[in-house]
Amino acid sequence: MTEPLPISRINELPAATWRDILKGVVSVAEWVDTVGAARPYADRDALVELAERTTLALTEPQVRQALADHPRIGATTAPGSRAAREQSGVDATDADLAERLRVGNLAYEAKFGHIYLVCAAGRGGRELLADLTERLGNDPADEIPVTRRELAAIARKRLEGMVTP
Repeated sequence: MTEPLPISRINELPAATWRDILKGVVSVAEWVDTVGAARPYADRDALVELAERTTLALTEPQVRQALADHPRIGATTAPGSRAAREQSGVDATDADLAERLRVGNLAYEAKFGHIYLVCAAGRGGRELLADLTERLGNDPADEIPVTRRELAAIARKRLEGMVTP
């Protein structure tokens, strides 16, 4: 789906098509089942709020599963890809920033056992590096809820971009 659709059109999509689209938002089967089964949605806000609420209810293993589809912050991504658009604030030509993000990502993964996930849309590389550095100070038990909230913010942004008000 490249162009945003009105909620009426979303509600009319074949179930398999809608499920495939939802997999690109949060790739967790139970999430896709819950959000997909709730059609028809009253409006865009109802869809987005359901998606966010459902994301916030994911278990730790489900959050880790969802992370499998996300590239590292600052990693090279295909030009024009969703990941490239979402991380467009990271200056790929800033070698110092790229190296600091690379090192920070590795330290984060070593400490928490999963990639650093942040809703990067609209945020610059230096801001993301500061967030990464701050989150490295978190206790591992506290980081999954932070990651879950970031995943919910990403789901919200993705759906808001897919569905017209």
